[in-house]
Amino acid sequence: MARLLLNCDMGESFGNWSLGDPAAVLPLIDQANLACGFHAGDFSVMSQVTAQAARAGVSIGAHPSYPDLQGFGRRAMALSEAEVTDLMLYQIGALDAFCRANGTQVSYVKPHGALYHAVYSEPSMFRAALEACRRYREGLALMTLAVKERSAVQQAADAAGVPLLFEAFADRAYLSDGTLSPRTRSASVHHEPQRIIDQALAIARGEAFPDIDGQPLQLAADTLCVHGDNPQSLQVLSELRSALEAV
Repeated sequence: MARLLLNCDMGESFGNWSLGDPAAVLPLIDQANLACGFHAGDFSVMSQVTAQAARAGVSIGAHPSYPDLQGFGRRAMALSEAEVTDLMLYQIGALDAFCRANGTQVSYVKPHGALYHAVYSEPSMFRAALEACRRYREGLALMTLAVKERSAVQQAADAAGVPLLFEAFADRAYLSDGTLSPRTRSASVHHEPQRIIDQALAIARGEAFPDIDGQPLQLAADTLCVHGDNPQSLQVLSELRSALEAV
């Protein structure tokens, strides 16, 4: 079985509204994707969860979004390539301030929600994300979807000098091309813990698993995401971590 990193979106509480349990999740993962205030999170949440992640020795990634608190960053916005670079730089810098205050730094960038979809599906938005990483710091990696055909994005990233981390999802259904099934489509989010674990282990082993239409799909990935807002995430992460370490 290939060694897969485990990552989780977190730090998505805001004010008196709480989502997820970072203290319980952090010991089970390798990478924490922390909200930067545009879709969730605020300065206090960012400070607290960054400190928790630093103490746990977990790699910290910026999780920038379109400015969409009401829609949790899941609504598309018509922004230019330059605007997307700027909004990503703004959020990376904000999170990195808390990282530096805790003796660490942002290690990678994973766009959130609608911005994540735009980055892997629109060449201009992918260029914008690469430019944000390139301008912020040499070697800052971009996390993007592990689709079946990736030669074009790899070439663009190599030309920009930006490392890529290809990501797969344990709790999301896929279309036949390796892109994510839209959340608006029924059965696009898996809720059964065993199905999530089975899909995760298939990806880790390089084996095929069913896409949303039941057809076999095989993906290669560097890191695997289990969403922190999935009610089953803690149980799944615990069982999945044990399964991966048992190999």
